[in-house]
Amino acid sequence: MEFKDYYKILGVSPDADIKSIKKAYQKLTKKYHPDLNPGNKETEEKFKEINEAYHAISDPVKRKKYDDLRESYLQWQKRGGSGKNFDWSAWQHDPGSGTYTRTMTPEEFEAIFGGTSGLGEGFSGFSDFFATIFGMDLDFDSPYTSPAEDYYEAFRQPRAGRDIEGEISVTLEDVYYGTKKLISIGGKKIEASIPKGIQDGNIIRLAGQGREGSRGGPKGDLLLTVKIQPHARYTRRGNDLYTDLEIDFYTAALGGEAKINTLAGEIMLKIPSQTQAGKSFRLKGKGMPVLNQTGKFGDLYAKISIILPSDLTEKEISVLKELYSSRQSKK
Repeated sequence: MEFKDYYKILGVSPDADIKSIKKAYQKLTKKYHPDLNPGNKETEEKFKEINEAYHAISDPVKRKKYDDLRESYLQWQKRGGSGKNFDWSAWQHDPGSGTYTRTMTPEEFEAIFGGTSGLGEGFSGFSDFFATIFGMDLDFDSPYTSPAEDYYEAFRQPRAGRDIEGEISVTLEDVYYGTKKLISIGGKKIEASIPKGIQDGNIIRLAGQGREGSRGGPKGDLLLTVKIQPHARYTRRGNDLYTDLEIDFYTAALGGEAKINTLAGEIMLKIPSQTQAGKSFRLKGKGMPVLNQTGKFGDLYAKISIILPSDLTEKEISVLKELYSSRQSKK
């Protein structure tokens, strides 16, 4: 019979604590899980070996017996012995002396395997070495407890398919009005609804559009991260919009009205006299719709830029000079 170095299999030192052992186990099972390596017999066997090693040294009683055996076997090797002529009978499990079991809470099981389907079909019988030393009765707390003869079958449950992740590019107008977009996944056309007010980076979940499940399990989901394209006129901050509004010198000085384009259409904004460049006007309720709140909108902020005339007549220049002189004389 071949000796199994469980510490070497898990890549931990013989004095590793349970936290380190569990961390190493989780990392290895993710790497060698049969669902991630379909049809690969080598990784399937590795997965079984990892499970066996964990069950042996994660249990304090089993680990103590294994450590004593390991020390004895290594000393035997140093003297030139091998597994073929080692006295395994001294370490053989005695059914009459009580069954060694490994009991896990549902929470611990979830943390290690990620659910009842975590072991997958790759979890099957342990080696002769394990069976000889420890027996084969394994036990889990409810709701995962099952008789030994039904143990493996209990974990061959339907498994949901994996989620697919992707991105969907939309315009600010798409987000303002809400729309539907056709996307192609693996040659299949899927319609995605873009809700009003959705934010950049939000995720749209399309249930049942992911990978196929296994053993009759449901399909996974399609997760689309929203990417909103930059806009030529507006900058978005939360539910508010910011834009620049150009007005001419005369409107800024004397007052008047200026046309401003909102996503809902054109409106006229009243400009008071002596409006300065850089002043911002708040147009309440003219920003973006608030996600999942019907009828509620953010605000639109319009920052004034003053455009000076570039084609003044001689008369206009004379009037401006006269005005300038008049103001200078009052200082």
